[in-house]
Amino acid sequence: MTIRQMITEIRQQLAGRYPETEMESFVRILFGYYPGISPAQVHLSQDSELPSGAEKQIRTAVGELKKYRPLQYILGETEFYGLKFELTPDVLIPRPETEELTDWVIRQYNGSAGLTLVDMGTGSGCIAVALAANLPDATVWAVDVSDAALAIAQKNAVKNAVNVNFLSGDVLKGGRLGFKPGSLDVVVSNPPYVTPSEKQQMLPNVLEYEPHLALFTPEDDPFVFYGHIAAFGLKCLKDGGRMFFEINEASAKGVEDILKQNGYSDIILRKDMNGKWRMVSARLDLPCQSS
Repeated sequence: MTIRQMITEIRQQLAGRYPETEMESFVRILFGYYPGISPAQVHLSQDSELPSGAEKQIRTAVGELKKYRPLQYILGETEFYGLKFELTPDVLIPRPETEELTDWVIRQYNGSAGLTLVDMGTGSGCIAVALAANLPDATVWAVDVSDAALAIAQKNAVKNAVNVNFLSGDVLKGGRLGFKPGSLDVVVSNPPYVTPSEKQQMLPNVLEYEPHLALFTPEDDPFVFYGHIAAFGLKCLKDGGRMFFEINEASAKGVEDILKQNGYSDIILRKDMNGKWRMVSARLDLPCQSS
């Protein structure tokens, strides 16, 4: 079978299930994943024969895509901020918005020395690993309540040859999680922010496969994680330290109010590449409390 024939088959099999742009993305990723196929062949030499074994592997992947299983879980990996990450259904698939949040932190602190940063709810470790890779003089911590997620995050730190400190902890229980008062320069987090009532609007590839622990908040308290993480920052950030959050586009005002209530100032909201309010940062100007 030629590359051209396989591309046609992929499009036919997935037609009606995914938008055209997403199907083209699948083609690019699938052919880039399996060895023996160069990008030039896909674009310029589509009459080339598929390498031995690739036909069966691609068809297997397409069969899973027809069930709406995310391609990143099918392949067991994804790319984030130019780095490769191992993925399993124990962790969320990193999104472009999270990449933008990470880039905001990196650009703000590039060249700074002696920083200590905490990624709260690290999941796959994508934020923490990218921070460690791009801020090599910083001390980076990654915290998660899920031991399965921490295991994946640790593998990704090794995979990308960076030093990240990992900690099992539940920010909802309060306290400092072992960090000293006033010891942190930055807390960054992409916490759960989807309410259960929003399930009916979600695509099956997210709702049926990605971990609900990392997605959903209680229906009656959609800002619970922001409140607890802001309180954690109040105890552990240095005077002048900053909090960075990824947010639900509809929650900007609510998160801003929580930050103000906890004594943060210089609150900056940012839109993502699609023009939606998806990120916020704030500075702590009060002395950190020890209790």
